[in-house]
Amino acid sequence: AKENPLGYLAFLLQFAPATGRAAVEQPLREKFASIGLEAGKSFPPADASDAELAAIDQGVKAARADIAKAIKTMGKIENGWSVATDVQGNRAGYNGDWGLRAAVAVTGLLANDTAEAVYPITNIDIDHNKLDGSKSDYSITFKPGELPPAHAFWSVTMYDGKTQHLVANPIDRYLINSPMLPELTKNADGSLTLYIQKDAPTDPAKKANWLPAPDGPFYLAMRIYWPKQAVLDGDWQPPGIIPHAITQKG
Repeated sequence: AKENPLGYLAFLLQFAPATGRAAVEQPLREKFASIGLEAGKSFPPADASDAELAAIDQGVKAARADIAKAIKTMGKIENGWSVATDVQGNRAGYNGDWGLRAAVAVTGLLANDTAEAVYPITNIDIDHNKLDGSKSDYSITFKPGELPPAHAFWSVTMYDGKTQHLVANPIDRYLINSPMLPELTKNADGSLTLYIQKDAPTDPAKKANWLPAPDGPFYLAMRIYWPKQAVLDGDWQPPGIIPHAITQKG
């Protein structure tokens, strides 16, 4: 798919005919057909000229650049987190904005409507430096009464910055979420601090709140399911990630 994305699209289209509610896509399918991209047929066409092949390749590169730009501008920046509150997870909501639809598909496949979930994401700390477990330990503190406002539940998940996969770790913890609150240690003032680092904190109270990081770059994704209005209005914002010197073991 990566080498020939339009050929892969032609393959997929045979399983998604422009009928029923998808009939609104018929004009789009006609545009596809104008360059020989049709459901179930090989692409590019065998009779495509070198100039046409070059133009197709240029179009794919331009589209990828547009998607990358859309991803960067998709959300508001709140304390280093990118927070998108205008995502609509259906055809009517996107209303022909294929760039936004593609950006959402790249960053959050099967993303819900904003009313159902908001997904803050960050790969930088409060000093705008890239998150990297080999260079710093980190923490994030939710003030008393300021946990992510969710009618349902919330989570903070760790992802490897190189592979975009979950991070293997000795305690098999890949996220911290609201159902885990009884297991976590609150600070004396009622706030909650999560410790984000590659090695376990030596303090047992801190270790209870440890979210293991890789020995390298990483990013964090927060998920707020059925967000309260404060999230949608921006009255509540995710707190910034604070860097700390790496704790020396032993």
